[in-house]
Amino acid sequence: MKLPAVLVEAFASGPCSGNGAAVVLVNQPLPDSCLQGLARSLNQSETAFLWRQQQEWQLRWFTPTCEVPLCGHATLAALLALGHWGLVAPGSTLRFHSLSGPLEARLLTSPATTRDGLAAGWIVLPSSGLVPAPLPQELGNLVSTWLACGVEGHWTSPLGYTVLLLPASAPLASAVLPASAIPPGQRPGLVLMQPLAAEGPAAPAVLNETCRYQLRFLAPGLGIDEDPVTGSAHALVAPWWLQQLELPRVAGWQCSPRPGGMVCEAAFSGMIRLSGSGHLLWDGHVHLGSGDDFPGRLG
Repeated sequence: MKLPAVLVEAFASGPCSGNGAAVVLVNQPLPDSCLQGLARSLNQSETAFLWRQQQEWQLRWFTPTCEVPLCGHATLAALLALGHWGLVAPGSTLRFHSLSGPLEARLLTSPATTRDGLAAGWIVLPSSGLVPAPLPQELGNLVSTWLACGVEGHWTSPLGYTVLLLPASAPLASAVLPASAIPPGQRPGLVLMQPLAAEGPAAPAVLNETCRYQLRFLAPGLGIDEDPVTGSAHALVAPWWLQQLELPRVAGWQCSPRPGGMVCEAAFSGMIRLSGSGHLLWDGHVHLGSGDDFPGRLG
């Protein structure tokens, strides 16, 4: 079995930045063991699997160790991959069906229509909302050790992520953050975020929008020590920033070792639209033989 596959660096401004996601196009649903095995072999933070069912696009996401219910950068990567394969035209809107429900997306440009090989689009993700909570002492001590600062806000979320607000002075971009030290309750996802100055040469920009906040995201419980650029994390915290800054849209930056960002705006009730660009790093196929040799068989 030979399946089209690409690697897209999502929420990137050029090659070797942003968050890499493999995208594999299948012609029918495959066993979970096959999907998990491919994700483990491709070894990206997430691998997206796409197939058509009754003229609708189905989408699933796998880390190297497990399936996840939501992944923003791999959704953008899936959209840009469909544009690369000529299955979606620039200006077209489509809907992905996923474990998080239907997700709307629009392809703005494809690599074939740009000189720099970048493509752009937007996706709409659910934002489950932040729930204020007392800060666990162990987590506060960890932040003090990592960043020599206090915590100005602490939230949990139905998505399972923990969110911490840090002062603008915290050295978030340069800090060493060993994910192995994170307490068990925060291992499914820890978001560390801080404000950025509205002006100044140090503030990065995304799609000509100056970024007003930045974050880092650690998720050792999902097999990802640090995710480079995380759409689901930005979708979660963007409503808070929009409210605090009283803006119709806000650009967020992820200051990981492979940085990138996105522009966030409210789409409709409980949903956030994320706009960003991506770079096609490689294009090819994966080969699975006849399927008789793969756990779970392929049919």
